[in-house]
Amino acid sequence: MLDSLQHLLKFAWGKSRLAVLDPFAGGGSIPFEGSRYGFDTHAVELNPVACSILRGTLDYPFAFGPSLKDDVRKYGNRLVKRLQRQLRPLFSAVEAGTGVVGVAYIWARTVACPYTGKPVPLAPNWWLARSGTSGKAILPSFREHADRATFRVVEIEDGAGPDGFDPTHGTVRRGTGRSPWASDQAIEGDYIKAEAQAGRMGSQLYCVAIKKPRGGFDYRPPNDEDMEAVEKAEAELARKLPLWDARGWVPGEAIPPGLKSDEPRRYGMYAWSDMFSPRQLLALCSYVEALHELVPEIEKELPKGRAMAVVTYLGMVLSKAVNYNSYLASWDPTRTKIRGVFDRHDFSFKWTYGEFDASRNLFPWGLDQVCDAYKGLAKLAEPAHRIFKQTEAPVPVRVTRASASDLSHVPDGSIDVVLTDPPYYDNVMYGELSDFFYVWLKRTLGRVHPDLFADDLANKDDEAVANPARFASMGRKKKQLAAADYARKMAAAFREARRVLTDDGVLTVMFTHKKVEAWDTLAMSLLEAGFAIHSSWPVHTESEHGLHQAKKNAALSTILLTCRKRPQATEPAWWDDIRGRVRRTARETAEQLQDQGISGVDLYIATFGPTLAILSESWPVLTSEVDEKTGEPKRLRPDVALDLARAEVVELRKRGLLGRDTRFDPVTDWYLMAWDAFKAVEFPGDEARKLALALGLDLESDVVAGNKLLRKKGASVVLLAPTARRGRGRVDPDSDKFSVWIDAAHTAMLLYADEGANAAESFLNRVGFRGDATFESLVRALVRAVPRVKKNGKLVRPEARALDGLRLAFFPDIEAPPDPEAKVTQGALPLTDG
Repeated sequence: MLDSLQHLLKFAWGKSRLAVLDPFAGGGSIPFEGSRYGFDTHAVELNPVACSILRGTLDYPFAFGPSLKDDVRKYGNRLVKRLQRQLRPLFSAVEAGTGVVGVAYIWARTVACPYTGKPVPLAPNWWLARSGTSGKAILPSFREHADRATFRVVEIEDGAGPDGFDPTHGTVRRGTGRSPWASDQAIEGDYIKAEAQAGRMGSQLYCVAIKKPRGGFDYRPPNDEDMEAVEKAEAELARKLPLWDARGWVPGEAIPPGLKSDEPRRYGMYAWSDMFSPRQLLALCSYVEALHELVPEIEKELPKGRAMAVVTYLGMVLSKAVNYNSYLASWDPTRTKIRGVFDRHDFSFKWTYGEFDASRNLFPWGLDQVCDAYKGLAKLAEPAHRIFKQTEAPVPVRVTRASASDLSHVPDGSIDVVLTDPPYYDNVMYGELSDFFYVWLKRTLGRVHPDLFADDLANKDDEAVANPARFASMGRKKKQLAAADYARKMAAAFREARRVLTDDGVLTVMFTHKKVEAWDTLAMSLLEAGFAIHSSWPVHTESEHGLHQAKKNAALSTILLTCRKRPQATEPAWWDDIRGRVRRTARETAEQLQDQGISGVDLYIATFGPTLAILSESWPVLTSEVDEKTGEPKRLRPDVALDLARAEVVELRKRGLLGRDTRFDPVTDWYLMAWDAFKAVEFPGDEARKLALALGLDLESDVVAGNKLLRKKGASVVLLAPTARRGRGRVDPDSDKFSVWIDAAHTAMLLYADEGANAAESFLNRVGFRGDATFESLVRALVRAVPRVKKNGKLVRPEARALDGLRLAFFPDIEAPPDPEAKVTQGALPLTDG
């Protein structure tokens, strides 16, 4: 394959050794592939945590090959054995010969009951292992004269346990608790936060999960031995902490205010060490101490470069451990595993948390994870060794810690291809999140990578993300300033990309963001930097039938925008002259991609590339509006063209769902288009607004307040189910007339779901919808639009279940779309490697 690729490159480029640059290298997948193909590869990344990963991903697998894994394993085992002997007395004993392969401890955070003073374990539910409505759970007991809750493990059948116990009802919901010590009186969220911020939030162990050698877990409540081990660990931490603090081994740096880092601060975590329980912190700092003691041995026994590589990977073992052994690492009862802190891109507070047994399986598991990853990387890198042996290249890739807006180390016109997956507007606050790892890597890798870990925390001021927290002092203008800051940094990065590219070089930008404002900023940055968009390729990258898609929308395709340098002297175009071409191009692109299986929000996004390509041909594009300050015609913002493209897709999808001759009303059309585009109950509020505009509606007056189809949730909106709309007066089973068709459909769906087929049939007959062609067309369109994701053979969405019932009972001519096979596309790593 590599030989064929080199022949193709010589034919197309006149050479097989291209110079490739990724200015936002991140974890390194793009430069890694560049190195495998034998390209002269440059990886640039600002974030020091990502840079350390790049060295582990790009440098060492190519430099040392598969044999390095044996050294990592050798010294890793030496480190782990020392730690296990040291930590064994601080965890529950396991009887020899039982075959136990791992232990996890499941805890709940606690606050004092405001009425009795007794500790209340705050758990959103009590499930331990769950499949549907059955499984195992912990049953808490709050005896009147007891000082603390006690627990026992119970079996759950069809959602109920002993005495009707329902484990889905815990002691906290949406931030508000309830006290079983005081007849379930409310514990206000503000009280809980105040207790946490005052340092009075505690923890209570409520279950020990013991992994069996053949898979699965046994569960038991904690016993006296478990609690004695916890007390020993707390005493040992108190003894060692002064020395560790003096040596700088405890991550006591303050958590700075931020968009995401404010989340732990709200619950009293003001320093990074506050994110760990005493025993977790003891285990992690013990690893830091043991690694510091081991490093001189490694440096004595191995050559310098190889020793540096081994230490780097052993530092990454600790990174694995901190991600799965923290207050923010929770127990997942549906998969019976500990979730990592970053199962989402935030620091969301966890009411319950899981703790690895650090004396048995935490560090061996982390070592296995790192060794397996290295083995895979080295195997992938092997074919490239032959290429580099045939060249004079001293290294396959150059990793540089720098900003994408300052590539001063790269000469003008020296790069053939710039290929990058840039930061997505406000999607991920990389710097804020990376500090969680930075404070530990500084203590393990600071000696071997002093250039990466010299600062107190990661550089967040220079990263290209729209982070309003950086402009918090500016009040209402902070979001606007954050957007402008992101746009400025992206424009500077693309200007640098243009500078380093050869005259016939290519820039390919990967983009997956759903928000039009993100596309608008990206497009403006590209256009102002002097690029012309030549092609747009949608690449399907994620299963559309993953269970997480059923609740929250996500783009499934990555759009590859291929750009070249635009000639400096081009005549500007007028929007009035190219508007028709933009409309036609968007429509034709959507039709073509729809035939190829692109759907949902991806279909809208896939039209953006061809639309922007038209603008880029003769940038700037001028409008008929005059700038009052300059007296010159205003430049077109790219989002105007993107809005036009979206309107064309809306018309196309309406024809597909409704049929050419069927028309409802704009509100019902909006509801259908929302399901069709986002395939989720929750999606960005700005996208909801733009969809409403495309249908001639005002989101606030027509959709939210007027017809009560939505509720707001921060920057997002959530579609309301028929039950919720009944409480808001829009769904009324006693009514004979409905102002919009979706109210009638929701009423039928509500009756079918709550009272059965007979009640729904009585309603349909009474209002004359049983044989109504328009109503049947609406049911058909809804069946096609609402996601039919299944779990355990049952439809996940209640709307889909009600519609399926109506279809089967009263509209047999309506055929159901093919049912997708549910597939989880993202999940937690296992407790152990078994």
